[in-house]
Amino acid sequence: MAHKVFVTRKIPQEGIDMLTSKFDVSIWQSEYPPTKNEIIEMAADCQGLITLLSDPVDSELIAKLPNLRVIAQYAVGYDNIDVKEASKRGILITNTPGVLTETTADLTWALILATARRIAEADRYVRNGKWHVAWGPQLLLGIDIHGATLGIVGMGRIGQAVARRARGFDMRVLYHSRSRNDDVAAMENQMNLKPAKLETLLRESDIVSLHVPLTSETYHLIGKKEIEMMKQGAILINTSRGQVVNQEALVEALSTGKLGGAGIDVFREEPIKEDDPLLDLENVVLVPHIGSASRKTRTTMSVMCARNVIAALNNEKPPNIVNPEVF
Repeated sequence: MAHKVFVTRKIPQEGIDMLTSKFDVSIWQSEYPPTKNEIIEMAADCQGLITLLSDPVDSELIAKLPNLRVIAQYAVGYDNIDVKEASKRGILITNTPGVLTETTADLTWALILATARRIAEADRYVRNGKWHVAWGPQLLLGIDIHGATLGIVGMGRIGQAVARRARGFDMRVLYHSRSRNDDVAAMENQMNLKPAKLETLLRESDIVSLHVPLTSETYHLIGKKEIEMMKQGAILINTSRGQVVNQEALVEALSTGKLGGAGIDVFREEPIKEDDPLLDLENVVLVPHIGSASRKTRTTMSVMCARNVIAALNNEKPPNIVNPEVF
């Protein structure tokens, strides 16, 4: 009898086709995510489960899925999954690392450019019929990126990819990271890249870009105190996790002009509420968690998920296992 797999959202077809060729697959059809109870109901007799970051895979859910053997996360991060509980029950956890590195770095740079040069504001200015003079000496002045100092917090794969792109803008790059591997050491020798304490990075950077996972150590890593350390008019970019930044402190800093702008892909609560004060600010570029949103990358992620599930349900080690001790 074929194993059963539940997919909590419709992922690109290439991965679905791989799964349906081997398993009995059911897919949540709504664009809105299933609730925890709906996941439990749909996956009640499943051996495999493919999840997104928005799915609450906590100890209660895991306990109510006794047949589960693998949870394949359609993402790099997996802070929505209780890995400890899953491991205790012998359930493999997998993710999709590496594939979205360059795509997310591209999005980071899109936010840097759009925020520094006030592209979203300029677009609204034109569309709203405010452009009455052909050229104005003081119109929508932004900040220069070339020759500026970029501070990267978190020098993993994505942080490194962001740093590599800075070479084209002849930037000075500071980085703060809990580890320094051979790749980072090589980059230090090849480009204007230097390690720094977080305080030093915040004080000296014109643009600060966040690339850390959400952990107990990084929760509100950037709060009121840290923002006060930053340069007057500096820019903050966040494509990591929303709760890495204290959103109230961010709103205050943008409102007072302490920060010149922010480019945000991730939020404290997703989707953002209609009355969130961030929406009332002109000097912030907001995008709906689209760091990995290219056709190629999202398709590759679906294939990786499928391969992870197929390997796990064939009693083979998945290519991208988070808790190898279980295997």
